[in-house]
Order: sequence, then structure tokens, then C-alpha cells
Amino acid sequence: MRVFKEEQGFKQLWVIGLVTISVIISIIMLTQRYIKEEVSITKYLMMIFVFLMSGVLVFRFKLKTRIDERGVHYKFFPFHLKYRTKAWNEIETIYVRKYEPILEYGGWGLKGVALWNKKKGNAYNVSGNIGVQLILKNKKKILIGTQKESEVVNTINHYLKK
Repeated sequence: MRVFKEEQGFKQLWVIGLVTISVIISIIMLTQRYIKEEVSITKYLMMIFVFLMSGVLVFRFKLKTRIDERGVHYKFFPFHLKYRTKAWNEIETIYVRKYEPILEYGGWGLKGVALWNKKKGNAYNVSGNIGVQLILKNKKKILIGTQKESEVVNTINHYLKK
């Protein structure tokens, strides 16, 4: 039995910088409001806590992928608490492809479930531009980002031959 496993998180320097700057700007704006409008200290501290926790939460996001004899399993924490599974008999087509994260899906993260191009389907990615493209028999599309292109190709080919 061949098993592919991968776990990814947001560790890019630009993401860390963007989140840090956003949290700092939010805290500065809250502090100015606190000084001007004399917002209660409890409300002020609670809002700062929320912004800090929001910033920390981004670094807890994890994309986990597993491909085995049952199918393709993926989980994007904190949006998915359990693995989502697409069994081999649900999958019409599966292949690894290069994609344009910003142009096709509007960036990285959990994409396609809201306002972006729904024809492309859902994308789950945290970095890079290589993904496992699933086209299901019900015509839904799912793209799962990967940093292990050759390993995932070998695993998919192994199961497609069976």
C-alpha cells in the first residue's frame, strides 16, 4: 500500500509581515480611539486581544493531504475539523498541474467558496503554484496545493494503474 502525506502551513515571510503590520495598525488605531473617546479599558483590552488572536490564528492554519487506497483526503484547519474524503470511485479525473493562485483563485487559502470564479471550483492552498486537480464525476472541481510534486505524481500514478 502506497500512502502520500503532506502537511503545510502559512510560513512565508511576506504573510508573517502582512499579518504583523495589520495587527500593529489595528492596535494603534484602537489606542488612538481609546485615548480620544475614553473607551472603557475592558472593551479596549478585549478588542486588542481579538486582533492579537486573529493574527496568531493565521499561523495555526494547516492544510493536510493524504492519498491512499481509499482515495484523496484533505483537511484545511480550522475550516475543516475532520478530513474530507473523495473516494477513487467519485473521481473522474485527477492530475497534478501548475496554476496561477491569484489569477485563478484570488490568492491562497480556502478559495472558490465565495465570490471568486466558481467555474474553477474550490482551491485549498497555502503557498506555491502546484496542485492536485480533482474533477469529480458530479463535475465539481477541487484543487489541493502541494509542495511535493514528484511524490504526489508517483502516488497518483500508482493508484491510477490499479
